[in-house]
Amino acid sequence: MPDLPQLTVQELRSLTRAGNPPFAGVYVLRKVAQKTAKNDNVFLSIELGDRTGSFSSTIFGDNPAFAALKSGAEGSVVRVEGKLDYFQERLSPKLTRIEPVGPEELAADPALLDSLVESAPEDGAALWADFQAHIAALQQPELRATVQSVFDEIGEAFRTSAAAVAMHHAYRNGLLARAARALLPLYPEINADLALAGILLHDIGKTIEYESGLTVRKSRRGLLQGHVVLGYQLARKHGLKNKLPSDLLERLEHIILSHQGELEWGAAVMAATPEAVFVSMVDNLDAKMGMVQRALRNAGEADEFSEYLPGLKAPVLVRPPQGG
Repeated sequence: MPDLPQLTVQELRSLTRAGNPPFAGVYVLRKVAQKTAKNDNVFLSIELGDRTGSFSSTIFGDNPAFAALKSGAEGSVVRVEGKLDYFQERLSPKLTRIEPVGPEELAADPALLDSLVESAPEDGAALWADFQAHIAALQQPELRATVQSVFDEIGEAFRTSAAAVAMHHAYRNGLLARAARALLPLYPEINADLALAGILLHDIGKTIEYESGLTVRKSRRGLLQGHVVLGYQLARKHGLKNKLPSDLLERLEHIILSHQGELEWGAAVMAATPEAVFVSMVDNLDAKMGMVQRALRNAGEADEFSEYLPGLKAPVLVRPPQGG
């Protein structure tokens, strides 16, 4: 490819739109779907991304990149060339050339691989120490032993996931635990140990639901059972192993089964205990603020609003307040 600016997604968003400037970059092929237009012409809808964000693009049959992408595997790494463009105010570059990046090149350039994977902002050692502190804060002996036993089994997935999929959830659960410990004194009706244990365990099924790689892919068990059921199974297995009293075990299982908040969002049941309501609400708050944080983190210098965020049903104003 000729010498063109090698840009991250965030740098792409910062480009001036005038003149549709050319660019090049290395990205992960996150999604590729073949579709048919109203005139029966086949086209590809793809999503490319790196650790700074993602964008979509449409590839028509007469595009030289069509054949390469049609057989391209999601999760593969590609080097692209194109021109900046937007569609309905969403970044949607016109891509003119795509080349695969082989595993040898990735292995020889750790910095390149690191630039493609969105990871937790804390290192693994600090993250794990934080988790151990939250577990140690549990006062009920069998509950503490149950939580520790779960992480003794799945901890390696939290620490070493190549795509940081599990690490992201480990980091997020750690943040949730901090938030929960700050909020729990405001709600004395809640059993603090049970709520904190639920916070730590509510997403543990995702270490089984997803497979390591450069994209989020569901495993066979993830597709057939989902992380809510997988997490319930893990909690029950270790609760029985550590002789957790039956009432506490049932309540802990209920937190995991209901933490998605709504049945249409994937909850097996609606939250029906004080601790389950608390965990589902804290989880929802953190999920939405995580969308806001990611939008702010990935905003281009010239952006006033982020793209439309389905989870918030709105775009986010990304410029900081003035005069405050």
